[in-house]
Amino acid sequence: MPHPQSLSMPIAAGTGPDTVHVTGPTPRAARSWVLRHADTFALFNQAGEIPQIAQAPCGLFHGGTRFLSGLTLEIEGHTPLLLRAAFSDADDSLAFTYTNPMMRRDGSAPIAPCTLFLAVRRFVWEGTCFQELRATNYGLIDLHTTLTFRFAADYADLFEIGGPARPNRGRDLPPDLAHDRVIFGYLGLDGILRHTALEFLPAADELSASACRVDLHLRSRQETLLTLIVRCASQGTPARHLSLREARSAAGAAVEGSRAWTCHVATEDAAFKRWLDRGGADLHLLTFDLPTGPYPAAGLPWYNTPFGRDGLITALECLWLRPGLARGVLTYLAQAQATAVVPAEDAEPGKILHEVRPGEMAALREVPFGRYFGSVDATPLFVLLAGAYFTRTGDRPVVEALWPHIDAALRWIDEYGDRDGDGFVEYAPQTRAGLRHQGWRDSDDAIFHADGTLAEGPIALCEVQGYVYAARQAAAALATVLGDAERAAALRSQADSLREIFEAQFWCPDLATYALALDGDKRPCRVRASTAGQCLFTGIAHPDRAQQVAAGLFKPDCFSGWGIRTIAASAVRYNPMGYHVGAVWPHDNALIALGLSRYGWNDLAADLLVALFGASLHFDLNRLPELFCGFERHAEEGPIAYPLACSPQAWSAASAFCLVQAALGLSVNGVEDSLIFVKPSWPSFLGQMSVHNLEVGSATVDLALIPHREGVNIEVLRGSHRVKVVIIK
Repeated sequence: MPHPQSLSMPIAAGTGPDTVHVTGPTPRAARSWVLRHADTFALFNQAGEIPQIAQAPCGLFHGGTRFLSGLTLEIEGHTPLLLRAAFSDADDSLAFTYTNPMMRRDGSAPIAPCTLFLAVRRFVWEGTCFQELRATNYGLIDLHTTLTFRFAADYADLFEIGGPARPNRGRDLPPDLAHDRVIFGYLGLDGILRHTALEFLPAADELSASACRVDLHLRSRQETLLTLIVRCASQGTPARHLSLREARSAAGAAVEGSRAWTCHVATEDAAFKRWLDRGGADLHLLTFDLPTGPYPAAGLPWYNTPFGRDGLITALECLWLRPGLARGVLTYLAQAQATAVVPAEDAEPGKILHEVRPGEMAALREVPFGRYFGSVDATPLFVLLAGAYFTRTGDRPVVEALWPHIDAALRWIDEYGDRDGDGFVEYAPQTRAGLRHQGWRDSDDAIFHADGTLAEGPIALCEVQGYVYAARQAAAALATVLGDAERAAALRSQADSLREIFEAQFWCPDLATYALALDGDKRPCRVRASTAGQCLFTGIAHPDRAQQVAAGLFKPDCFSGWGIRTIAASAVRYNPMGYHVGAVWPHDNALIALGLSRYGWNDLAADLLVALFGASLHFDLNRLPELFCGFERHAEEGPIAYPLACSPQAWSAASAFCLVQAALGLSVNGVEDSLIFVKPSWPSFLGQMSVHNLEVGSATVDLALIPHREGVNIEVLRGSHRVKVVIIK
C-alpha cells in the first residue's frame, strides 16, 4: 500500500477550489483477497478465510461453481490473530501471517500470545488451489498444540450466491475419506459429476468430512511445513495432478513471460507507478489464454468469463500498448458471432456475444446467460475496435479474416439494430429472462426521464449512436484498404446521416448536453449523464456542442472530485450509491478522457487522470474497482467504496493506460510506423514518464516523456531510425 502522503495538484477550472488535496490511505471497508487462473478463482475474506456462509461470495470456484465453500484455521479452537496479508505480483500468490492469542488451558500452563508464528501462502493454478503453511515456535520452551482446518463444499452455482434459493438442485455424494485426503462429490441436475479433493501433506492426525486436525510438537525455534492441495475436477475435465513445486514454477514462468513481452509504463512518482503496475498485473491476472488468443475476464468475483462489451472496451483502453489483446478479443468474438435468430438467447445474425457462462444453472437454462447476446453495443464496438486495431498495427491478414464478421455486424446494425427504420439503433429484449436494459448501464433503473419515470422500450441510447457512427467510419476505412471504394462511400454517407439526425433529436439546448436516450415513443430522456461524454470519444458530437458537453461534465453536480458521475446530482433518481445512477465508473471516465483529447482538451483529460489516480490511492493495492460511490470529494477523506463492486475489474484495470493516452494525445499508427502526440499534457508532479517495449509497426521503441512549462518533450530512446514521431502542439 502507498505510504501516507500529501500532494497539491491543479484541477479543471470551474470545478472547485484551485487545488485539491490528495492524501494517503483512509479507513477502508472490509477487504477481500482474490486469486485466479483461467476458469478457477478463489475469494478469501480479510483474514484469509473462506467462512461457511452460504450467501457470502467467498470460496474456491471452478467453471462457475463453488467447489470449496469453507476453509478456516483454528489453534486449539482459537481464531489466529492476523498479522499481515499481501499479494505478490511476482507469482500471483497471496501471503497471510498469523500468530496465536493468549490460550489458557484447563490444568496446564497457558500459551503466551505471539508464541506460534504461522505463514500461509496460496496460489491457484490449473484448477487447483495450493497452500503452504509454515509453523514456527518462537517460544523459549517446547510447544505442543493443535491446528484444525475446517472445510466444506456446497457446489453452489455462482448465480445462487446472493440470489433466490433454487427449487431443485443435484445430489451431494457421500465424502470419500482416506488417511491423507477427503473427496467431496456432487452430481448436478445437468448430469455433470463434480469433485473436490483435499490432500494433506503430511497426513493428518485426525481427518473427518469437515475437519483436519494436525498435532504440532515443536522445539524452540523449530519450524514445520504443512501442505494443503485442493483440486477441482468436473466430468470430462479432470484436474491435473501437478505437485506444488511444479505448479509454482509454471505460475512464476507465466508471470515472467508476460512481463518480458508486454509494454511497460512508469513515472518518477512511485505511487503513480504502483497504479500503472497494478493495472498491468490485474490484466495479466484476469486474462484467459484461449485458442483464439488472450481474452480478459470481465471481473471478479461475478464475471470470471468472457464478456463481449467488457472485452472490447478493455482492449480499446489499452490498445496503444497491448494490441495483442485486441487481436485475441476480436478473433474470439468473431468465432462466437450469432448466425441465427434465437429468442431465448437474444441472438440475431451478425450480433456479437454479450457473455458466455459455464455452470449448472446456465446449462439448464435456469438463467439465460449460458450463451447470451443481450447487448446493443457490443456489435458496433466490435467494428470500431477492428478499425482501431488495423490503424494501430497495420495487420492486414487479421482484418481480411475478420471482414466477413465485420460485414455481418454491419448488417445486424442496419437490419436488426434499427428496429423501426428511423436511423437509430435500439434494443428491446426478446426474452423476459434476459436483461431489461442492454447498454453498459444495464440495471433496471438506469434509463429514465427527467421526472424519474422509467423509460419504456425500444430504447435508443445516446452513446450507442456514437458507437455506430464510429463503427461505420472505421468500416469505411477498412473497406478502402480492402479495395471496396463503393462500400466505403456508402458507410461514410450512413455515418453522416446518423450524425445529422442524432444532433437533431438528442440535443437538449436547455441542458447543454445530449439526452440520455430516446424511449419507445421517441421522447428524449432529458437527463444529464456521463454517456454524453462518450459521444466525444466516438466523435459524433458537433464541436460546438462537444464544448458545452465537456464544460457541463466538470460542473459540481457531475464531477465529484474523484471523477465524473454516471448521473448528475441534480437528477431526480440521483443516488451516489446507485450502481448506474450516481456512482463513478473508471472505464466511463477513461473513455470520456479519450473524447476530451479527441477535441483537443488534453488538459481536462489530464484532470480526470489526476482525479482517478487520487482515488486509487485510497483503495487496496492501488486497485480501482469496477465502480465507487459518487459522493462529493472532501479534504482528508477518500472515496467511498461501492459494497458489491468487482475488484479486480478488467476495464477498470485498463483505464489507467487509457487516461495516460488521453492526457498525452497519443496515437500509434502501425500502417505508417508513426507515433503522434497532439497537444500533450502531463501533470508536472508525476515527473518524467518512460515507456518501454512499445510496438510501432515493425519496430519496438523506448520513450522518455519529460514535462516542462511549455508542454512535454518526447524522446525516442530506442528504435528512432524506424519510427516517425509527430508532435502537434
